[in-house]
Amino acid sequence: MSYRREFLKSLAALTAGTLLPYDSTSQSDRLGKLLPLRKLGKTGEQVTMLGIGGAHVGRSTERTAQSIIEKALECGIRFFDNAESYNGGRAERYYGKFLSPKYRDVAYIMTKTTARSARAAQSHLEQSLRYLNTDYIDLYQIHAITNPGDVDRRIENKVLDVVLKAQQDGKVRHVGFTGHSSYKAHLRMLEKTDQLQTCQMPMNLYDPNYKSFIRNVLPKLIDGNLGIIAMKTLANGGFFGGTTHFNHGPNPKIVPEYSSIEKALHFVWSLPVSTIVTGAESAEMVQEKVEIALAFNGMKEEERQELIDTVAHFDGNKVEYYKT
Repeated sequence: MSYRREFLKSLAALTAGTLLPYDSTSQSDRLGKLLPLRKLGKTGEQVTMLGIGGAHVGRSTERTAQSIIEKALECGIRFFDNAESYNGGRAERYYGKFLSPKYRDVAYIMTKTTARSARAAQSHLEQSLRYLNTDYIDLYQIHAITNPGDVDRRIENKVLDVVLKAQQDGKVRHVGFTGHSSYKAHLRMLEKTDQLQTCQMPMNLYDPNYKSFIRNVLPKLIDGNLGIIAMKTLANGGFFGGTTHFNHGPNPKIVPEYSSIEKALHFVWSLPVSTIVTGAESAEMVQEKVEIALAFNGMKEEERQELIDTVAHFDGNKVEYYKT
C-alpha cells in the first residue's frame, strides 16, 4: 500500500508538467476559444485535453456523425481520433466528408493501422489518406498491439519501418502505438524502439487494481517523454456493467454506485496525460464531456487513492474485460 501511495503521489508534479497556462486569448483559433491545451510529449505539439473517438463516430448515422464533429469543433475540441479498422473505413470517410474539407487547418487528426505486414501497413496508409481526404496525417499509430509476440512479429514484418518511412516522407507528422490488451505488449514496444512519439492506452480509476497500464507503463512513457493518450476512461462500458465494447450490462456498476462520470474523468486528467479520447454517440454527449473538462481543476492524491481503493473489490475480468 505504501508503494502504491508513493507512486500516485509522485505523479502530481509530473502532471503539472503536461499542463499549459490557460489563456483564452492565445488558446483560440479562427473558430473560437479552445479547450485547455496539454503537451503531447516530445512531438512538441499542443493538443486539447479532450478528443473525439472515431469508433463511436463510425457507428453513427451520417447526420449524427456530422453533428458530433461540428459540436466538438464548436466546443473547442481539436483532437480527432480514428482508425482504418473502424466500421470498415466509414469512420475515416466521415472525417473526410465533414472534418477535412472545412476544418483541416484547425484539426489534429490521428488515425491508426492494425497491419501485421509491411504491405498491409502501406495499403492502410494510402487508404486512410484517401478516406480522410487529406495530404497528411498528424498522428499515425501502430494499433491494437496484443502481446509481446505480436509486437515482435509486426516489427519483424516491417510495419514499424513503413510507419517511420511515412513520417520521413511527410505523409504523417508524428508516430505512435496503441493497445488495450496487455501492458506487457506496451513494455515490449518501448524496449524495441525509441522512435515512437506517442502511446495510447487504457487509463481509468480501476486500472491500478488490475493488470495495470498506469503502474507498469506510465512511468516509462514519462521517462521517454512520449505523448500519453488515454482511452477507455470508463472501461468502454465496463464501468456500467458491460462486458462487450460500447455496451452497458447487468454486472455490478462502478458508475454511478462508486463514482460519477465526472470524478472518473477528472481522475484521469489528474494524471500526466496529454488528452482523453472520449466516445460520443451524440452532440449532446460531446457537450456533457466538454462541461466536465472545463470543470476540472485538479484532484488531490488522497481523493485519487480513495477512488482506487473504493473499487478494488470489483472483478477485473468483468470491469476491464478487454485485458488479457
